[in-house]
Amino acid sequence: MPRHSETRQLPYMPEQMFDLVADVARYGEFLPWIAAVRVRENSATEMVADLVVGFKGISERFTSKVTKERAISIHVDYIDGPLRHLTNDWAFRPDGQGGTLVDFTVDFAFKSRLFEMLAGQVFDRALRKMIGAFETRAAELYAAGAAKASSLSGNGPGSNNSSAHSAA
Repeated sequence: MPRHSETRQLPYMPEQMFDLVADVARYGEFLPWIAAVRVRENSATEMVADLVVGFKGISERFTSKVTKERAISIHVDYIDGPLRHLTNDWAFRPDGQGGTLVDFTVDFAFKSRLFEMLAGQVFDRALRKMIGAFETRAAELYAAGAAKASSLSGNGPGSNNSSAHSAA
């Protein structure tokens, strides 16, 4: 059963990071291996979505329920598909420097032992690629605003303050 937890410090507001992660309908635009997305239900606090994930000729559909607490957390529960279980949690906390600490945890297991073995072999690389895709998307959407806010607060280029990404 692959499981991973980490914390990243990002130079964006918790609301921005929440909006990015909660925008499941756009995952196909930037996440690797997402072939299609269908949001069945969506409200301010809950969503049900189908995702089609494809990798090396294998394609699987799975359905998840997403519980949202605006700008604080997102919790994903698995409903249906090729997995035995899946839970995914995101928490967004102000870092005290105008950015966000993003806590991320994923835990899943495939029904198929073959898929489980294959996933174990590529899990770390795939996870890094996925997390990188979220960071890249955040930079594309929010970097201009973060740079402007940073220069207004004296944390722009040439200052001694750093908001580099870090993994805990």
